[in-house]
Amino acid sequence: MTIYIVDIEAVDTRYTKQWKEHLPRQMQRATNENVKVISGGETPQATTPGAFLNFGGTNVYKSKQLEQIGEMFCNGKVKNGDYFLYTDAWNPTVIQLRYMAELLGVDISIGGLWHAGSYDPHDFLGRLIGNRPWVRHAEMSMFECYDDNFFASDFHIDIFTDVFDEDYAIDWNKIHRVGWPMEYLRNSLDSYKGMEKRDLILFPHRVAPEKQVEIFRDLKERLPQYEFVVCQEQELTKNEYHNLLGEAKMVFSANLQETLGISWYEGALVDAIPMVPDRLSYSEMALPEFKYPSAWTEDFDAYLHNRDKVVAQIVNYMENYDDLQVSLEKQRMKLNKEFFSGAELYDAVKHE
Repeated sequence: MTIYIVDIEAVDTRYTKQWKEHLPRQMQRATNENVKVISGGETPQATTPGAFLNFGGTNVYKSKQLEQIGEMFCNGKVKNGDYFLYTDAWNPTVIQLRYMAELLGVDISIGGLWHAGSYDPHDFLGRLIGNRPWVRHAEMSMFECYDDNFFASDFHIDIFTDVFDEDYAIDWNKIHRVGWPMEYLRNSLDSYKGMEKRDLILFPHRVAPEKQVEIFRDLKERLPQYEFVVCQEQELTKNEYHNLLGEAKMVFSANLQETLGISWYEGALVDAIPMVPDRLSYSEMALPEFKYPSAWTEDFDAYLHNRDKVVAQIVNYMENYDDLQVSLEKQRMKLNKEFFSGAELYDAVKHE
């Protein structure tokens, strides 16, 4: 069997760059199979403002991947038993892959990692396109093309199935909750652990409406004794970002969209306390010590009503930083095992 990784375009400041380097090696070690990457080449490093990628460039990238896949079928390189793993399931080329495989009689398996889509009202697709028939039918078609639909949290599975199950009668056997293949972070961030901490609080998320950065900005005005930094506004390299994480005592979230959450995991790996709302994927991932009531930041008005509570919680975390390290170690262990290990993903691919 050959495992073909149809990857997501790499942006240097995001984990997609690290997946380029680490995922093929991790997959090969775990499965002992031949692993090949189907890349779309270079990609614009400037993402569409507030978005995860470039809305134009991503389609150029995917089209180049499709060209390679088509040539592989034309040249007879794709064999029975091969596995195609899409690291971003929202990739319409999977429909054309399934088209070629079935019409040419090649028995392959296909898996896809779902990150977001129109079914999430706070995602770009959900906000700007919503439930228009073309996008909902497209997402369901892609879902059906995959033998394995991988999700990183139960919350993500729930929002997906709540939208699609009634109208499309979803085959639940196609759905797998697995960890994301990010075990490499434990080693790559090890050199940033143990750095001297300062009274620094980070906002490590994209500057987008669903991340509610205005709450963080208001907190900065209320707590002048601490340093507040919105990371994306600093135009940091990955190394500079990780240095900030290593120096920070806290990372803060008031997110309205999160199907996993990588930045707070990165923070936890280098001893930065997470302060996250009890909603979204955070509810199942975070220990009680690090969650605050969702109602405090459901929107900016709710935040203003509960601002004193939010401020008091931040002060408690910052002033009792050392006392929380035992709980933070437990949090790291939970995240390492259940959400940021690719073991279950590799096993699903190997045994397909």
